[in-house]
Order: sequence, then C-alpha cells, then structure tokens
Amino acid sequence: MKIFKNFVLLGCALLLMQSCIVSSKPNIEFFSKSNYDFQDAQFASFNVPLFLAKPYIKKALREEGESEAAIAMVKKVSKIKMMTVANGSEAMLKDYANYLKNENYEDWATIKHDGDNVNIRVKQKGDIIKNMLITVNSKKDMVFLDVRGSFTADDISRMISVASDK
Repeated sequence: MKIFKNFVLLGCALLLMQSCIVSSKPNIEFFSKSNYDFQDAQFASFNVPLFLAKPYIKKALREEGESEAAIAMVKKVSKIKMMTVANGSEAMLKDYANYLKNENYEDWATIKHDGDNVNIRVKQKGDIIKNMLITVNSKKDMVFLDVRGSFTADDISRMISVASDK
C-alpha cells in the first residue's frame, strides 16, 4: 500500500511539473494556431506554475524594495505563459499586432527603454481586465508574456508608473 501511495504521489508531482518543461513549440495563440510562415524564428515557451512561482516573486519584489502595488498585482495573476522568439521579424510582430487588434485587444502602453520596446495590450470586460499581453521587442529577439487574472485599470496604471519611474 505504501508503494502504491508513493507511486500516486510521484505521478501527481510529475503532472504538476510538466508545465515547467521548456518547449520549442509556441504556446501563445497567434503563433500556435496559425499557418503563418515564421521563417527562421526559433521559439522557446513554457507555462509558469503559479503555485510555485508566486511566493518567490513576492519575496523577490519585497527584497528589491518594490511597492506594494507590484506585490498586489502578483496576487491577482491566475496564469502566465511565456515565450521567447529568436530571429523574429518586424513583419511577424506587425502581423501579431494586427491579430490582437482583430481579437479586441486594446493597446494600452508602449514603453521604450535602451532601444527595447515594451507593449502592453489588454482585453477587458467592463471594468475588469481578464487578459494582458506584454511584448518586449529587442531587434530580432522578442519575449511574449500572456498574463491572465482579474485586474483593474488602476492596477495596470500603477504598475506602468512604477516601471516608468525606474
């Protein structure tokens, strides 16, 4: 019985940890469900298991002296997908932006820092923002974050102002 119990616990742990595996297939919807020709682009993607990540993120934010607004924002996150693209093109990024526009995402902010562009796009229902897509574009390398949760416009505005002040 003890062996069976340990086997079941090991199986459950493996199922929970499978999202930590880095994949070479895209996990962001535009990239994974389209017949788009990505040419030489190379993808690396993974889903962040939040039950493991939230405590570490909060601790790191507190150690860096971040505001309570940043920590409160982390508490509202329910799911994060991350994907990096090497050798991406500007045309691919423009097509992605058009796709998001067609999917009713609003462009909320564009922050330029040291030659990198950070775009924040949101999809909201009423006053609640359910999905936030953050794109970091650095010439040919790009990072895409798909953040799901329940945010307000004030939450995101506070985060943008905190990021802009640094």
